[in-house]
Amino acid sequence: MMKELHDKKVLALILAGGVGGRLGLLTEDRAKPVMPFAGRYKLIDFALSNCAHSQISDVWVVEQYELHSLNEHLSNGRPWDLDRTYGGLKVLPPFQQRDKPSHNGGFAHGNADAIARHLDFIKDFAPDILLVLSSDHIYKLDFREVFQRHLETEACLTMVTAKVPKGETASRFGVVKVNKDGRIIDFAYKPEKPKSDLITTEVFVYDAKRLLETLDKLRAENDSIKDFGDELVPKMVKDGEVFEFRHTGYWLDVGTVESYWQAHIDLLDEKQKFVLEDPDWAILTHSKPRVPAFIYSSAKITNSLVAHGSKISGAVKKSVLSEGVTVEKGAELEECVVLTDAVIEKGVKLKRAIVDANVRVTAKNSKALSQKQKRDILVIGHRKARTSTQIKAEAEKS
Repeated sequence: MMKELHDKKVLALILAGGVGGRLGLLTEDRAKPVMPFAGRYKLIDFALSNCAHSQISDVWVVEQYELHSLNEHLSNGRPWDLDRTYGGLKVLPPFQQRDKPSHNGGFAHGNADAIARHLDFIKDFAPDILLVLSSDHIYKLDFREVFQRHLETEACLTMVTAKVPKGETASRFGVVKVNKDGRIIDFAYKPEKPKSDLITTEVFVYDAKRLLETLDKLRAENDSIKDFGDELVPKMVKDGEVFEFRHTGYWLDVGTVESYWQAHIDLLDEKQKFVLEDPDWAILTHSKPRVPAFIYSSAKITNSLVAHGSKISGAVKKSVLSEGVTVEKGAELEECVVLTDAVIEKGVKLKRAIVDANVRVTAKNSKALSQKQKRDILVIGHRKARTSTQIKAEAEKS
């Protein structure tokens, strides 16, 4: 029998508090959820837009690092029709509880801990379904389809799963095995030797009452709760009440330099791996108005995305340029991602590079940087530059 969804109270929780260390210098001065993407968007726009199109009217954003940049972009929820008198967008910043001094200034130790710290607020809201999302994934999904599957199976937890994207490794994710009914029978969190190529997309639909009960038990048994994959999800899988919803469309976690760059390159795939210009499922955002891009007579642009406000006089091939980018005559870009208001000077030649916002790249600097790049992706920031290999090594040390 089909379960009715219309009488269920839904709360979406977007976890937007990660430091973003795997993106290195790109997230030193900005929150990862507001990393620019595809010329004019921010990463968190995809989770928020999916909520808006799925007609979810209560969306809470759990914040932690670099709150100002994130709050400015959220704009009280207006771009996603969440600026309401009752309900709508709510921001949950870090907070210190008087009776829990061990809470480290309000900063969570992982995604499960982030939820646990706000249990009282969630209990007061009393949802039937709790949708938990990450803020750095690129995909389109109607969550109502997942809710329907969740109710039909009477699951404690429904995970949205997907096959490992090309170029990725399953050991970076939660890895699952399912039976013929879609029940998850095995779960391993970031295993060194994955037993399957089926992974979680970090889109979780919980039976709210049972989730809160489980978290209360875990908090009573442990001094601290960290990530979903450490204790929470394994316990639910062991109890046999976890099912999958298979996502077959485009999905990518862009929390690393390599995946962030690859997602931009995928946008330029003429076979349309991921279509931004979908009138039925537009990606909504908050952005300042800009004049159209100006393409000068000396410019040569092929298979690229050029955002508003840009001024292009040089050669741009298979690249994505954000708003306000300047490429001077004699400059050459190939397979590059250039962020807002960056300037690429005459004589610069870059390939497989990410240039941060407001950075000016000179010919002298680009030549020296390219010599150490090899096949890595080069990230050029305000004060320094790093290869993707260097950034990965630095993230592992921290």
